[in-house]
Amino acid sequence: MSTTATYTVKGMTCGHCVSSVEEEVGEVPGVTAVEVDLATGLLTVGSESPVDRARIVAAVEEAGYEVAEQS
Repeated sequence: MSTTATYTVKGMTCGHCVSSVEEEVGEVPGVTAVEVDLATGLLTVGSESPVDRARIVAAVEEAGYEVAEQS
């Protein structure tokens, strides 16, 4: 069974930003799919089992952006 998690990424302004986030998050162990919507800042992460939020946040930060706090 696969799971999906959604995050809001702040600071992306162009297609290169999207590519950077997709690349870094895609390298997180267990992640099987990554989709980024530049207009909304939404990052959708698909995985076979839940992936630790801290790992996703770290990957986004590695790409040079930040994850907004969940409300």
